[in-house]
Amino acid sequence: MAAPKRGRNASAQSKPGRSLALILIAMVALTGGMFLSGHTTPRLGIDLAGGTSITLRAETEPGQESAINKTNMDTAVEIMNRRVNGLGVSEAEVQTQGDANIIVNIPKGTNSKEAQDQVGTTAKLYFRPVLTTELSGPASASPSPSASSSASDKATDGSKEEATSSGSPSATPSPTSSTQGRAVTDALKADATPSTSPSGSTSPSASPSASGGADDATSKLQAEYAALDCTKPTVRAEAGKGAKPTDPTVACGNSSGQWQKYILGPAAVDGTDVDKAQAVFQTTTAAGWTVTMDFTGKGTKKFADITGRLAQNQPPQNQFAIVLDGEVVSDPRVSQALTTGNAEISGSFTQEEAQGLANMLSYGALPLSFKEDSVTTVTAALGGEQLHAGLIAGAIGLALVVLYLLVYYRGLSFIAVASLLVSAALTYVIMSLLGPAIGFALNLPAVCGAIVAIGITADSFIVYFERVRDEIREGRTLRPAVERAWPRARRTILVSDFVSFLAAAVLFIVTVGKVQGFAFTLGLTTLLDVVVVFLFTKPLLTLMARRKFFASGHKWSGLDPKALGAKPPLRRTRRTAPTAGPVDPKEA
Repeated sequence: MAAPKRGRNASAQSKPGRSLALILIAMVALTGGMFLSGHTTPRLGIDLAGGTSITLRAETEPGQESAINKTNMDTAVEIMNRRVNGLGVSEAEVQTQGDANIIVNIPKGTNSKEAQDQVGTTAKLYFRPVLTTELSGPASASPSPSASSSASDKATDGSKEEATSSGSPSATPSPTSSTQGRAVTDALKADATPSTSPSGSTSPSASPSASGGADDATSKLQAEYAALDCTKPTVRAEAGKGAKPTDPTVACGNSSGQWQKYILGPAAVDGTDVDKAQAVFQTTTAAGWTVTMDFTGKGTKKFADITGRLAQNQPPQNQFAIVLDGEVVSDPRVSQALTTGNAEISGSFTQEEAQGLANMLSYGALPLSFKEDSVTTVTAALGGEQLHAGLIAGAIGLALVVLYLLVYYRGLSFIAVASLLVSAALTYVIMSLLGPAIGFALNLPAVCGAIVAIGITADSFIVYFERVRDEIREGRTLRPAVERAWPRARRTILVSDFVSFLAAAVLFIVTVGKVQGFAFTLGLTTLLDVVVVFLFTKPLLTLMARRKFFASGHKWSGLDPKALGAKPPLRRTRRTAPTAGPVDPKEA
């Protein structure tokens, strides 16, 4: 007789060690990443770590009530996020609440007063000519002709943003040889020529009597530029601080993931001179995503003046820097005077980058201001007490679950407790890694979500164990019972976890603030429940079914056939083939 064919499930479960090895490797890799990153504990939210919570309410100018909308509020959140992060407050949270409020949570250990002053002020946007620029870092050299030359090479890269008239082709004029390789000192002197300031007044050229003071200011600016290390958040926050719009200054900017430092000339165009900016996908050309700008009447003249002067220079002095709150957000080059009152910045933009730049350009003219509604200080002692109480509640809940498993499932409880420990370890490690990765902070609602997840995870084990016990009650031995019970249990577990995850996802989307922490943790632990059940609980039970203690149905195994009221073992009966002739009575 031919041997029965083994199904795909039987073949897959013949080597449960593979699944156990896979989850073990994943745990070791995640744990190693946690220690290598230096973040060995989850980042705590403001309600646990303590800090300051600021509530800002948006206000509009008369006749501009429609300015309070989702787009403008999201832009304001982005600007405020840049401000507090620029202060080195990398763990601050900035988010909208409702239609007109913004919540800023600043953790303990940071300068909350300075952050409070920063987030409550209106953004300042300027267009400044670039005098020199180079990559920034600890080993950056002082400005020199060679440095300008290297920046020039970088600026001529094809991926560099370029400002042109909207809908018109760009034409690069031949630069004069006198501007090629210009050092910072010469650039500053050249920039002292009469120019239109943001306010519309004309700045006079430097007089001979003031040349000594100008030389001192130039030397001071050069020294500040040479010492500038834009890779440090605290240094970036102080770069150019206190500089007037009519004065040259230093600044930092991030281009393609690399920090650059700049010396910038006096502001030539104010952010309020931008009437509208938007991201546009150009289908008629190969430019892809671009950012278009429309200027006001005064802004049109100012922008035409500055672009006319910049177009005659060599890189990087044919670029203008778009500076928001002292940081360069873009530095497009100019190839011609732009006199039509509109411009287009093109480059290798993604949709997100183009929309982000357009939002920042628009923010300079937003008719929005913010007023402090409340400033609340949360002490670490109060947060610690709340966390302590939450952990006690979690420990009590876990102890009750384990006690129930021990009393009802006996030996099977070893598999359930081991699975709970694996799930807890994965949850802890992933939460620790998500803090620096996406800014996840463990708050009290998130702790509640983790406690609720204990019951969800234990429920998955119980579903599977009960399916196995049902098969034993039908008279099957343990090993086939484990395999036959898995398909039914698997469907039930997946449906149950899908419902839990769907509820968590909906809650995360429709809520704001700390409730999202509960939803996020619930969704995360639900996904981990599926991983643990499939890669740990099922393979481990398959291995345990081969051990005599469980396979023999020991009374302490939780799988005793007598205690479960099992039917007699199922046996096959062989039927005799019918005979055609008469039957001998003796044989009958």
